[in-house]
Amino acid sequence: MVSVKVLGPGCANCRKLEERVRHVIRQHQLEAEIEKVTDYAQIMRWNVMRTPGLVVNDVLVAAGRIPSEEEIAGWLR
Repeated sequence: MVSVKVLGPGCANCRKLEERVRHVIRQHQLEAEIEKVTDYAQIMRWNVMRTPGLVVNDVLVAAGRIPSEEEIAGWLR
């Protein structure tokens, strides 16, 4: 199972990233656990200066932007 964390305070881009991740998971029928991290202290542990951030299996893969569905699918496989 893939572990996914969406880092951000809940802004529009954070919600859009979460929706995109959920769509990719459904589309590719992947088993994944998604966690929303909104606490700034926890977000800063990942050294994210701009949200949204995306962590896959404890590796920060994107920050400050919304990755494409293709990028997300590649990280989740």
